[in-house]
Amino acid sequence: MDLNVWLWIVTSLLATVLLISTSKMFLPRERIAAAGGRAAEWVLDFSPGALRAIAILEFLAAAGLILPAVLDIAPVLVPVTATCVALLFVGATTMRLRRGERATIAADVLYFALAVFVAWGRFGPESFTG
Repeated sequence: MDLNVWLWIVTSLLATVLLISTSKMFLPRERIAAAGGRAAEWVLDFSPGALRAIAILEFLAAAGLILPAVLDIAPVLVPVTATCVALLFVGATTMRLRRGERATIAADVLYFALAVFVAWGRFGPESFTG
């Protein structure tokens, strides 16, 4: 497979993860913490309003990873969004480290790496504008 196909696969995966994560906007944080176990206890550190704000940003990120390229409207927003997603996961990893949750950061580090890959690929060799 060529790089463009891999970038679309990774972008779709990231968008899906972000969309699933928006469930915190609709579910009580206590239910999320109970269902997700140790990896989801962080939600108890945030107010429902803060969780809603995070979920809205994740929704916008999922849209920003896909829609600009699909609709061919400002496709440069795809790598910009991927960069922002990478920063989101830097924050998530930092939060987990501060909470002493070293065992649960693997997914955040993976998503960070995938977002960096998309940003690199779409700013560079498989740019929509080049």
